[in-house]
Amino acid sequence: MTHKQLEIRPVERADEAEWRRLWKAYLAFYETSLPEDIYALTFSRLLSGATNEYAGFLAVLDGKPVGLAHFLFHRSCWHANSICYLQDLYADPDIRGQGIGRALIEAVYVRANAERAEEVYWMTQEFNTTARRLYDRIAAKTPFIVYQKTF
Repeated sequence: MTHKQLEIRPVERADEAEWRRLWKAYLAFYETSLPEDIYALTFSRLLSGATNEYAGFLAVLDGKPVGLAHFLFHRSCWHANSICYLQDLYADPDIRGQGIGRALIEAVYVRANAERAEEVYWMTQEFNTTARRLYDRIAAKTPFIVYQKTF
């Protein structure tokens, strides 16, 4: 029996091809795709290190990227310190159930704690039952409903 080595680490410049593969698969799950300029812009934002800009983690299993998380720290009118929005979370379908999603979320928790964030929050689709089984174990479901107007 082989023991697999999991590493959760920040996205690096050399990760662009694998990051794109993972993010495109994530977007396909939500039945969407984006123009090339958005992929390039998002990747540059993840690498910027700028305050109040998106950051990203990759889950790397035995040297192969298998998952990603994108998150953002921002101010809140309800707290003195920032809060953390976990926007995107994805694990390759063939490795789901092996703790990749949980490890990525916990890495975001560690980063949020280090940044003295007051909370970490995210959204998912109501029918995303597989992910919700994990989320129900590691966070509290809120009663909020999301409204959106796009332009």
